[in-house]
Amino acid sequence: MLGFIERKRDGERHGAEELGSFVKNVRDDAVPDYQTAAWLMAAFLRGLDEDELAAFTRALAFSGDVVELPRAAGGTLAVDKHSTGGVGDKTTLIAVPLVAACGARVAKLSGRGLGFTGGTVDKLESIPGMNVRLTSEDFISQIERVGAAVSGHSLALAPAEGKLYALRDVTGTVPSLPLIASSIVSKKIAGGGDAFVFDVKCGGGAFMRTPEEATALARALVSLARSLGKKSVCLISDMEQPLGEWAGNAAEVLEAVEVLSGRGPADTRGLSVALAAEMLLLSGVASDAAEAARNAAGALDDGRALAKFREIVEAQGGDPAVCDDPAAILPRASRVSELCAPTDGTLSRMDAREIGIALREMGAGRLRKEDAIDRAVSVHILKKIGDPVSEGEPLLAAHYNDQERFETALPRLVGAFGVSRGTAPRKLIHDRVE
Repeated sequence: MLGFIERKRDGERHGAEELGSFVKNVRDDAVPDYQTAAWLMAAFLRGLDEDELAAFTRALAFSGDVVELPRAAGGTLAVDKHSTGGVGDKTTLIAVPLVAACGARVAKLSGRGLGFTGGTVDKLESIPGMNVRLTSEDFISQIERVGAAVSGHSLALAPAEGKLYALRDVTGTVPSLPLIASSIVSKKIAGGGDAFVFDVKCGGGAFMRTPEEATALARALVSLARSLGKKSVCLISDMEQPLGEWAGNAAEVLEAVEVLSGRGPADTRGLSVALAAEMLLLSGVASDAAEAARNAAGALDDGRALAKFREIVEAQGGDPAVCDDPAAILPRASRVSELCAPTDGTLSRMDAREIGIALREMGAGRLRKEDAIDRAVSVHILKKIGDPVSEGEPLLAAHYNDQERFETALPRLVGAFGVSRGTAPRKLIHDRVE
């Protein structure tokens, strides 16, 4: 293992066989965390070439069981989506039931929060009783019965990737293009999807902060998926400010239910419909972009998407009352503090990264992989970039339980906002890579 670390440290390349051996040893706990962390940092600094990346991804995907879904009647493909992580990004909670309600099958393997970004598994666990640790058999069975399933890492599916994912979160190696790409695509392959829709976030609140970085990752994901025999498309979406009105685990479930009920913030709904339309196109359920978008929007408005979410929640042991009155059953914080505009003008800056870090400091995320999180912690975004504001008008409301942790996070929240004049609203979707 020491020689393996040193070769990557010194800029040499790995062969497919030694990468496969490394992944197997990680899976079997035959490598101590400190050595795995050392290699992750070496790979972060030196990178992986195309052949290394394909071999590493394949080894991660096949480090455990791989879901094999029976072919659907009519030849439609099972589809999956993945976001590279953002603040307030709850689109998986919406797109999965939405696409299933339109007739496509969705096999969704999701992760926990990573760095300052939220994780779908943590959000779903805010629902009382919700089981996000499905066995491979239960995962397949639910997709066949309900049309969709959402599961975190199990001991059977991509186990080596799950261990690397947890270490990346606490070793400063999250924003690495090859490590991000291999993590995402290996989970998609292990989860049984035939086609993938990627949502690469771009902006201050994303790991890819510039359009150039986001485009590079989008192309890497699409190219890597294609090299492994999978259809894919990627949207590059804005993450300069949090998506929607709420950021925080339980609060994002509440907003997702709002959108699934035909309401909710326009940006959350718009991005969810765009992603769902791409999923319907790749699956073969829709024949063109206009039909796909029309079907997706219709399923939100006529109640089919919310009904499908209820089915998924019930199938995974969760309390279906979350679909009727989410505020009554989801965790709620005991304290609320507002941040107000310092002057009149237009909201010109909202730093999603600082807000995400502040959420983690208040307890909504992890500093160590073994940390527990407070699912009630959240922020309510009351103004968005481009909105007019008056002096003393609330910009954000922080919901928290621990006063000391809030006071630690407060400077970040205060510094996340800027007010000036004449700022235009942000564009939601920047580009599409096919």
